[in-house]
Amino acid sequence: MRTPLLAGNWKMNGSADLVEAFGRVFAEAKLPEGLEVVIFPPFPYLEAARRAFDDTPLRLGAQTLNPLHSGAHTGEVSGRMLREFGVRYALVGHSERRQLYLEGDEQVFDRLLAALGVGLTPVLCVGETLEERDAGRTMEVVLRQVGFVMSRLEPEQRRLVVIAYEPVWAIGTGRTATPEQAQEVMAAIREYQAEYDPQLAAGLRLLYGGSMNAGNAAELLAQPDIDGGLVGGASLKVDDFLAICQSAG
Repeated sequence: MRTPLLAGNWKMNGSADLVEAFGRVFAEAKLPEGLEVVIFPPFPYLEAARRAFDDTPLRLGAQTLNPLHSGAHTGEVSGRMLREFGVRYALVGHSERRQLYLEGDEQVFDRLLAALGVGLTPVLCVGETLEERDAGRTMEVVLRQVGFVMSRLEPEQRRLVVIAYEPVWAIGTGRTATPEQAQEVMAAIREYQAEYDPQLAAGLRLLYGGSMNAGNAAELLAQPDIDGGLVGGASLKVDDFLAICQSAG
């Protein structure tokens, strides 16, 4: 049985007040049994979030990390530093990191390996652009991104990875892949993994990312191969994000 996971990626948004609001609301919230919930705030809010989330079911994640542990890399943050602030998860390969900061598959792999090396659970983000979808290349692109990373890991490492499918054309646009479209890609990822490790495929947690909100979450989460969501804009509204979490029951 796969543990459902809902993650809120605040990107370069949020405030100290929002951190406190999440702490207050989720301290009293009733969530579906077994649900795991992670918030990925910007780096400056990690310590405040650790304190605010202390008596809540919320876990803490980082939006990226440098593949090195230390050194002359001004503006960067290492996995070891993140662990000191109670971080449990790290996003790697988010489409904005790939597109805006030119992180290719090799750099994504290095960051994922660094996360595993310090005991963080990496959430590997994969997905196609609108042009790639329109050209019929969705499966080619997504499975290449998955395969580049997973094929280079040891079996015990693969089991620690969470994969988030985020169609780039549905991120922050208000457009959402239909449940059927999302399920088709999720099933393909799981089938692809099953070719060389059926046990891994059965336990692999797959999240949908791409304008998930309180109105569409239940239908998306009802799909057999969708184990949770990577939520963007809706995770900045505590009541909306709580509603998404409660729809996972």
